[in-house]
Amino acid sequence: MNLEITGFGVVLLFIIGGLLFILVTLFVGKILRPNRPNEEKLTTYESGEDPVGSAWGQFNIRFYIIALVFILFEVELIFLFPWATVFGDKELLAETNGVWGWFSLIEIALFVGVLALGLAYVWKKGHLDWVKPKIQKSSFKGAVPKEVYEKLNNGVK
Repeated sequence: MNLEITGFGVVLLFIIGGLLFILVTLFVGKILRPNRPNEEKLTTYESGEDPVGSAWGQFNIRFYIIALVFILFEVELIFLFPWATVFGDKELLAETNGVWGWFSLIEIALFVGVLALGLAYVWKKGHLDWVKPKIQKSSFKGAVPKEVYEKLNNGVK
C-alpha cells in the first residue's frame, strides 16, 4: 500500500487546514467574546453618520464610469511591468542581436496606442466631464403659517 501524497493531495490538505483554522478561530471568538447587543450596536454605521433613507439610493453613473476607466489604466500597469522586465534584460537582448528589443518595443507601442485610443474615445464621448448639478431654487412664494411652524418645531402633532 502506497501512502505517498500527490501534489493535489497536498493542496487539498492546505485547503482543509485553512478552513479548519478559520472555523476554529471563529468558534473560539464566539465563546470568548461578550454578547450584549443594544440598539446603538445594532444600527447601521455609515462613516459616523446616522443612516437616512434607504440603502438602495441611486448614484450618478459617472462614478462608475470613472472607476472603470481608472481600473483600465491600473490593469495596464500589470502588462507593462513584465514588458519592462524583459526589455531591461541586457543578456536576452545580446543573445537575440537586439531583435527581441525591437519586437517588444513595437508590441508595447501598439498596446499603449490602443489604450490611448480608448482614452481619446472616452474623452470625446464626454465621459470624463464632471457635470455639476444645477441648483434649483424653490418655487415656494409664501411663508409657513406661525401655528404650523410652532407645531413642527415643538414636536406637537
